[in-house]
Amino acid sequence: MALKLAMHNWMRPEPIETTIRRLGRSGYDGIEISGEPALYDTTQVRSLLEENGLECWGSVTLMVGGRDLLHEDKYVRVGSVQYVKDTIDMIKGLGGSILTVVPSTVGKVTPMASPEDEWRWAVESLKECQAHAEGQGVRLALEPLNRFETYFLNRCDQALALAEDVGGDCGVCLDIFHMNIEEADWPAAIRAAGDKLVDFHVADNNRMPPGQGAIDWELIVRTLDEVGYDAYLTVEFVATVDRSRISERREIGDASEADASVGLEQFLRDHGTGAVPESLYDQYVQESADCLRKHIDALEGTRA
Repeated sequence: MALKLAMHNWMRPEPIETTIRRLGRSGYDGIEISGEPALYDTTQVRSLLEENGLECWGSVTLMVGGRDLLHEDKYVRVGSVQYVKDTIDMIKGLGGSILTVVPSTVGKVTPMASPEDEWRWAVESLKECQAHAEGQGVRLALEPLNRFETYFLNRCDQALALAEDVGGDCGVCLDIFHMNIEEADWPAAIRAAGDKLVDFHVADNNRMPPGQGAIDWELIVRTLDEVGYDAYLTVEFVATVDRSRISERREIGDASEADASVGLEQFLRDHGTGAVPESLYDQYVQESADCLRKHIDALEGTRA
């Protein structure tokens, strides 16, 4: 079975109708919807997906301030577990399959306690999330991020160890942007994940759309096929603001112009992006699909 294409929507605050219609006309198969269950009417979103020939692949936790499964404050952990459970319920309501979980707050780079205590808190929190996910038929995937976004999980081997301690069918999500920074050998990391690989996020090495950097996409697709991964490639490019005099992206405005919530505005700023004009975003979404489809189709062609 050929790989399918999905995309995140946290990178561009806009009505979900706009996002879904763009994905439909750009040839995507699904969406990995932002982990903000309070924002969405699942009945409405499910109807929009059906109208546009898409499915909900799953969701990703948005670990903005106040969300942290290994915080030193027990009550922050309790609230964060409830947030993950609510997101799992949203996925169930949308007919989705997976939830990618970033365990700690994105941008938190200073530990609060000993490695042993933080690991134990993470396992305790995630076990509760895992039990709820199993009850709802949703599979959890733990995602490592690069060292500049978190100190907690940075590599595939760490995520696999945490998934093992959580138990059940808990797996991992790998993101080639982060892997390109942290993994000594990213094809080997994909192979090590094997059947624990639940989800795969894609952006080029500069976090721009696939094809605008140095990542070998043919090797990505071939290695994923080698380990039997036949689910989704989920596009997660972050178009960077460029304020230099040679900028080719001067039209990208400051994050304050993105019409986002306070937390999401800071999230966008921390990721080096801002208010991307719709025409440019449309272009990048289509270019991402075209690049990935080319390599997926080439692999399928070798089987014909």
